[in-house]
Amino acid sequence: MNSISAHQWLTNRRSLLSKFGMGLGGLALNELLAGESRGAGVLDGTHFPAKAKRIIYLFMSGGPSQLDLFDYKPMLNKRHGEQLPDSVRGGQRLTGMSGNQSSIPMVGSPFKFAQHGKGGGWFSELLPHTASIADELCVVKSMYTESINHGPGVTFFQTGSQIPGRPSWGSWLSYGLGADNANLPSFVVLITKGKGGQPLGAHLWGSGFLPTKHQGVLFRAAKDPVLYLGNPDGVSERSRRMMLDRLKELHEHQFAGTPDVEIQNRIDHYEMAYRMQSSIPEATDLSDEPQHVLDSYGPDVKTPGTFAANCLQARRMAERGVRFIQLYHQDWDHHGGLPGALPKLCRETDQPAAALVKDLKQRGLLDDTLVVWGGEFGRTNYCQGKIQANFGRDHHPRCFTAWMAGGGVKAGTVYGETDEFGYNVATDGVHIHDFHATLMQLLGVDHERLTYKFQGRRYRLTDVHGKVVKGILA
Repeated sequence: MNSISAHQWLTNRRSLLSKFGMGLGGLALNELLAGESRGAGVLDGTHFPAKAKRIIYLFMSGGPSQLDLFDYKPMLNKRHGEQLPDSVRGGQRLTGMSGNQSSIPMVGSPFKFAQHGKGGGWFSELLPHTASIADELCVVKSMYTESINHGPGVTFFQTGSQIPGRPSWGSWLSYGLGADNANLPSFVVLITKGKGGQPLGAHLWGSGFLPTKHQGVLFRAAKDPVLYLGNPDGVSERSRRMMLDRLKELHEHQFAGTPDVEIQNRIDHYEMAYRMQSSIPEATDLSDEPQHVLDSYGPDVKTPGTFAANCLQARRMAERGVRFIQLYHQDWDHHGGLPGALPKLCRETDQPAAALVKDLKQRGLLDDTLVVWGGEFGRTNYCQGKIQANFGRDHHPRCFTAWMAGGGVKAGTVYGETDEFGYNVATDGVHIHDFHATLMQLLGVDHERLTYKFQGRRYRLTDVHGKVVKGILA
């Protein structure tokens, strides 16, 4: 055994499986792989009736300040400049950026707040458009996480683990539920062009140990949204089809002798790329959008790669059956300069996000589309460094805010509360695992039953944690 290489051992193992019991082992594996290749997903349906068919996830990378956007705390303005009481902090770990400060003075928000909607939720003056859809939103003020830095924090939200390597949320849904449109990927990623802040790696939309066909497809702000999709110069569509047919025959011949899931994935990738040659240009072409729709998303909508353009693209993907549409907007990491930088970020995102919700509702898509907005953690109620006019806030995982709309959530509500200092969760805390479990429930999936066996154990998005938060379900 020691003289056999790992590759030889795997090859012999697959060969044995294909021949064992007059080939019944290979037939069984072929049937499993064929079930997935049909696009139905391994669940072949849902565990219970789904309220949402798809998710549009607006991820604000960097950690938006909930205290300046949603979580109104007049106590901080009243006690502006005073030291954060030890009884409130409770010995909680601080980052290396503010942990060594000799003084941690509380700082109030410089922005005005007002209540909106039938539920009376508080919204900052920086979010007038989001406030206008207050009756569509379920605002969760009691989110919390263990992650205190960006890399693990973003990874945790996208994959259910702080350590890279696990499948992303969109990949789990693609694996479990499959695709609604055979001509488009089930998982699409759009990143606002030209933003700074913490980098975003491909592991955030990767498939991890799941089959590679479930990884997210990154759409670029360019003439060709998907790299290497078009035919090379001199290659006609007919020639491309003939080449793919012959290549498929070779792969199927290889698969018959060595039933390896990655061979089937390779066939699926080539076929999807061929179909996307016609579906992607149509889906990403905004020229057929009425002017009033373009105007609703704001002045940036005609500039490719802006958040506004990506929000409109997300709506087009949703109505074409894409299962999971992930948008990233960076640069929310305001350790300093918050009063000057936060209004700019809100001008970029407030109107498009609200327009997306309104657009989906007008088209009858909001009922079965779940829109999610949030970052990887929140910001501290104290000032990083000395108090000054253009102050900043540090990372704060203890409590922060996210909102949802459509897809079966309880509209016009606020769930959970933080204490009067905006430092700790006071009631109804929602951990990331709970968040994932709840959104999976809305999609008709029992988060404990969508699993994948890898290296001797069964994994799931919520690992061994998570409970459904029934208070946000309609």
